Amino acid sequence: MSDMDMNQAEARKIDAEIASLNAMTAKLHAETMKLSKETRWYEAIVLIAVVGATAAVVKIFF
Repeated sequence: MSDMDMNQAEARKIDAEIASLNAMTAKLHAETMKLSKETRWYEAIVLIAVVGATAAVVKIFF
């Protein structure tokens, strides 16, 4: 195998690794966005539960 063939093979290997890293980055970004949305919903649900519990306590005692 000549030096040029080896360089081309190495370049193809590096290109494949770059494509793999780009795909992994896109996947991680999608997962991060999903977790961010879920976190916002979780906070809203907890807030609604606290307001509901407070309203129930106020109604019972007042």
